[in-house]
Amino acid sequence: MVAITVRYQGELHCEAVHGPSSTTLTTDAPLDNGGKAESFSPTDLVATALGTCMLTVMGLKARALNVDIDGATATVEKEMASAPRMIGRLTAKVQMPGGVPAELRDQLEQAAVTCPVYQSLSEKIDKQVEFAWG
Repeated sequence: MVAITVRYQGELHCEAVHGPSSTTLTTDAPLDNGGKAESFSPTDLVATALGTCMLTVMGLKARALNVDIDGATATVEKEMASAPRMIGRLTAKVQMPGGVPAELRDQLEQAAVTCPVYQSLSEKIDKQVEFAWG
């Protein structure tokens, strides 16, 4: 179990502390919801979690396959829905480096969409994932 301690700091800002490492991050509400967008919003962190989780699980699979995916990137676009206010769509664009054998690509793509964050997201959220190789 990992504990994250969150403290409301006022003005729609929060600070979160990761228990095991004491690393901190701050959040702010987005501009369209009364904040100043001075940091990640809570829903931005969901998009961030998706991108980092996909790449991490792909990295684990790449390690097992003895393949190097250093330099892979994921850009996750978040679109909000208004009624109710929630994340409506997450579109992830994963750019993979060259040199990955074609016969291993499906395994790496499958790893991405079976990552814990992807699997934990509500079915109400439209999730799109695109991969580009090389």
